[in-house]
Amino acid sequence: MPEGHTLHRLARHHDQWFAGTRVRVTSPQQRFDGADLVDGHVLERASAYGKHLFHDYDTGGVVHVHLGLFGRFFTHHGPPPTPRQTARMRVSNRTADADDADADDRGHTIDLVGATACELLTPDEVSAIIDRLGPDPLRSDADPDKAWAALQRRRVGIGRALMDQAVLAGVGNVYRAEVLHVYGLHPEVPAAEVPKATWDAMWDTLVEWMRYGTRYGRIVTTDPDVIGRPRSRMRRDQRVHVYKRDHCRDCGTDIRRWDLAGRWAYACETCQPPPPRG
Repeated sequence: MPEGHTLHRLARHHDQWFAGTRVRVTSPQQRFDGADLVDGHVLERASAYGKHLFHDYDTGGVVHVHLGLFGRFFTHHGPPPTPRQTARMRVSNRTADADDADADDRGHTIDLVGATACELLTPDEVSAIIDRLGPDPLRSDADPDKAWAALQRRRVGIGRALMDQAVLAGVGNVYRAEVLHVYGLHPEVPAAEVPKATWDAMWDTLVEWMRYGTRYGRIVTTDPDVIGRPRSRMRRDQRVHVYKRDHCRDCGTDIRRWDLAGRWAYACETCQPPPPRG
């Protein structure tokens, strides 16, 4: 499932391409009933909260997208291809002036396929979604103390708690595995036992990592000074400490991988000692 920075990156691009323009909205798959209600209207802005993407229209309606495990946007600059039958939604602001030689080079088209949710909501329904979420590290209005308070109420390990979108919005499996490693926390350490100073440092690190991911479209959690090359030149296997690795980047210990509430957890149990049993 895409991490929160992916949705913020999509929102940034969609806002740049479509905000303030009149768009065509269609549903080639015929599974988005709201397409006809916003087709031909102005898309006022695109935004993200956690793993949720929102397109606000001048009708007052908001298209809500949750990519889920398999959702993806395909982007076309210039003349788009015939939409695939699996496209849930197509949004386009291409101009079609036959007398303009540059018409084919203006405007953008995006196709959404495989999403868990694509629906037209009211502003109140959008607020209800956001109210169920924890703070998003990529938003300027985020309050890390709200996430801390939620952690104190959890009776599960920190690994499970960080994946609870009601605690923290937008953090997924990669960021979860990496931030716990950097701060020496085993995923099974009780969430309520994580010191406040450690949580504050974890939050600042997540903000830094996720802002980089939003800007450049890749997750990098390792220190360029340690790797010996800038983030932009790191190989894929150099970008993380433990996630999907066989051995810990820091100490060489075999990485333990196990199912944790339906998602793979990764930990170096030398750098991240397990909590006492019993």
